[in-house]
Amino acid sequence: MTFRERVVVIGGGLAGLRLAQRLAPAPVTVLGEESHDPYNRVLLAEVLAGRFAPEVAALPDPGPVLRRGVRAVRIDRAERLVHCDDGTTEAYGTLVLATGSNPVLPPLRGLFDLEAPRSGGGGELPDGVHAFRTMDDCLALSQTLRDRPGLRAVVIGGGLLGVSAARALAVRGAQVVLAHQGSRLMERQLDEDAAVLLHAHLSGLGVEIHTECRVRGLAAVPVGSRRTVTGVDLADGFRLDADLVVLACGVRPRVGLAQAAGLAVGSGVLVDDRLRTSDPRIHAVGDCAEHAGRTYGLAGPALEQADVLAAVLQDRPARYTGTRALTRLTLAAPAAPAGPPASADPEAPAAAEAQAAPVGALDLAAFGETTPRPGDDVVSLADTTRRTYRKVVVRGDRLVGGVLLGELSTVGALARSWEGDEPLDQLFHLLTDDGGS
Repeated sequence: MTFRERVVVIGGGLAGLRLAQRLAPAPVTVLGEESHDPYNRVLLAEVLAGRFAPEVAALPDPGPVLRRGVRAVRIDRAERLVHCDDGTTEAYGTLVLATGSNPVLPPLRGLFDLEAPRSGGGGELPDGVHAFRTMDDCLALSQTLRDRPGLRAVVIGGGLLGVSAARALAVRGAQVVLAHQGSRLMERQLDEDAAVLLHAHLSGLGVEIHTECRVRGLAAVPVGSRRTVTGVDLADGFRLDADLVVLACGVRPRVGLAQAAGLAVGSGVLVDDRLRTSDPRIHAVGDCAEHAGRTYGLAGPALEQADVLAAVLQDRPARYTGTRALTRLTLAAPAAPAGPPASADPEAPAAAEAQAAPVGALDLAAFGETTPRPGDDVVSLADTTRRTYRKVVVRGDRLVGGVLLGELSTVGALARSWEGDEPLDQLFHLLTDDGGS
């Protein structure tokens, strides 16, 4: 690529802006669909919890390279043009898709008003039903919490997003019910013991948790020309009353533009080791990109892909070979003690212990394979007094995964060993509080 050719990036999130920053001072235009200043999605839970003001989550001002509030609607590969919803076009020499992902909206009865005018195949969500993905989602939820203190909120989904949303809502004083289809919270990242501690932490904040719980639909009543949610119907016939429903059922890569343009698409936009799509003039990075059969949906891989692509476009030797992604969740302690929990698992001793003491910060990290295979070695340390848990899975002389909850002082040393695929030396030392230093 020569920098006489303009680079156009579709997507003004973390990956798109990181790429523009790395390419400066080359001619780059970033099309950002949201009108807000760019922000770090990782901090949305803290904004919702009231710990951070929205501006704290802002990314550095990218300056004139970013066109805010402009949505790309069509890619003309023959003319090398991007058509935008405001009627303008952007010519490109190289195009980069950093379109991110959309929240998954589950197929629930009553989710959409099918009588309302459709846009893109969907109807209108009832009032009181929100996804938890964007700053607009976060601000709308915050406004509802201010207008209706102590409301009853049902969070659907017990993965990373759902846990973050449930905790933030509880800290803000809502009566929170968390409905999760899986057998334990955050089952993709946590083993059973860590999930019990997480369950205890949320229960200590008053969150009522239902696992192995399938949601069938939403109940809503007409209010004027709109519908307002009143409850969540479970498959067993039970109804959870709700003033607010948060959909936290995961995310799905945004591939519509790429698909309409005729690019090769799987679960995401297919890219090679140079992050090229099936059109060599078009690349993809971040949540929307699928490399070697994998999409990530995490900030770390998105930033790494942006850095690699910047090097590729600057004709420096670089290849993307995948990211060993670490999931990390750090939420501060509530400003005031929470009331008694709405419910807790009586068979979980850790949950009972958590009820007896104030709830502190939640620090959690997980990486690699947390469930051992036959023949693997497992080393775990648990401190019930401090409510900490550390476990690593070792295969031969290599660290292949681990989970830490309650105390993350050692996560840096463990992650370096795992990411570098290095032979282990003094594993127990890596698990102790000095972090292997």
